[in-house]
Amino acid sequence: MTKRETLPDDSEVRTSWKTERKSQKKHLAYDSRLSLAFAAIAAMTVLVMVAILAAVWEGEFQKYARSNMERLAQSAADVFAERYEVAGSWTEEVLSNTDDLGIAADVGMQVLDARGDVIYDDTWGAAPMGMLRHEASQREVDETPVTMISLAPTEADSVATAPVKTSDGVVVGTVRVWALGSDRLLTKADTAFRTTSYNAIITAAAIAIIVASFIGARFARTIAKPVNRVTSTAAQIRNGDLTARTGIVGDDEVGRLGETFDSMADRLERDVRMEKRLTSDVAHELRTPLMAMLATVEAMQDGVLPADSEHLGVVRDEVKRLSRLVDAMLRLSRLENGSTPFDPVDTEMVSLVRNIVTSQELLFESHDLRLRFDDETQHGECYAQVDRDMVSQAVTNFLSNAMRYTPEGGWVVVKVAEDRNDVLISVADTGIGIAPEDLSRVFNRFWRSDASRVQASGGLGVGLSVTKEIADKHHGHVSVDSELGKGTTFTLHLPLVQQGQ
Repeated sequence: MTKRETLPDDSEVRTSWKTERKSQKKHLAYDSRLSLAFAAIAAMTVLVMVAILAAVWEGEFQKYARSNMERLAQSAADVFAERYEVAGSWTEEVLSNTDDLGIAADVGMQVLDARGDVIYDDTWGAAPMGMLRHEASQREVDETPVTMISLAPTEADSVATAPVKTSDGVVVGTVRVWALGSDRLLTKADTAFRTTSYNAIITAAAIAIIVASFIGARFARTIAKPVNRVTSTAAQIRNGDLTARTGIVGDDEVGRLGETFDSMADRLERDVRMEKRLTSDVAHELRTPLMAMLATVEAMQDGVLPADSEHLGVVRDEVKRLSRLVDAMLRLSRLENGSTPFDPVDTEMVSLVRNIVTSQELLFESHDLRLRFDDETQHGECYAQVDRDMVSQAVTNFLSNAMRYTPEGGWVVVKVAEDRNDVLISVADTGIGIAPEDLSRVFNRFWRSDASRVQASGGLGVGLSVTKEIADKHHGHVSVDSELGKGTTFTLHLPLVQQGQ
């Protein structure tokens, strides 16, 4: 990209060019950005799922651990209740044997009497297993001091309790159990299980993110590949290779993008060819009358030809021809770019076409041609929403074309008919006809068949192009049927009702 600077001077204008600095900022490729986006989405999805799963699972696991501890406490309480009923009170025998209670080594247990005093605690530091509090106190008096240190937690949520009830329903004590080294009633086995579960969840999440990222990267490359192909093809076309195509097809959005791009490239290539041909044709059409005028004027200047009315008339005719050509090109250009007003109104087509034919009868007679109008509508009339001036011009173009290429003594027949939702205006002649390979080109501007070029017809080669644009304005179309040496039929198909009217 360049910038132009114009600096005024006393003697001259100095012009310089300065290139712009290229941006140093680098961007990730489209497929890389898509891959990162897919990876981020996958990671976020997995993390949210893991967070929700962990929150729900943690709560349920805590309930499970507490339920286990409560069952353990209740089981111990039932054993102590049976022993109590046999002994009749809290004795050393009732509390001494705890092996059959199923208490794990990492679980602490206390037994309280009916008054709430602790009579047994398997975590008392110096007290012998199963020693009652009053016995430990008596030993402290009689022998040596006993340190009564308990590891029982003080928070109620960290302890599971169960009442010790006799068979008659009397509560004679309470069993309290807890997990040593944990304030959540989690034993070492529970903690290990929880840790293993979390590790498994984290591992599964990491594997899911990796797999999702891999799939996302593959998918991103699949998406980016046709986009890159479109970009590459566009660059080739920009550099002048109008034959470059993406070759992308399919029913999805990417396939339709490729097909649309290739269709656009086809249209562009065709338009460029038409532009080149148009330039050549315009040059040819303008050169012939200009050269004729130049030759005539130079001959009169050199005295070769007299400057009389006859030779001045030749110059006048060529000027008129140029004027008609410019007017036709201007009308065609205005139709193509939409600057010509389009005013469709309800029009009785039979009378409109009949009046056009009537106005042309004397002209056809002067060329020794017979002109006839046929009404093939059901009721002798047909109404359609058309622009009267444009339709008149289209029919006149058909008639001029027929008169130009129909030999003397020939026939030209104009018909108006109906076909479902269309009105059909056809002009058939018994002229020279058009070769089959030329039918698809008859509406190209400046086109004339080789057979017609040898005729001194004076045609401009623009009338049929104007007629096609008129048909397009009405959302209709033009058809042609021809046979060499026998004649041609042009038909204008116009809808009875215009869209949006």
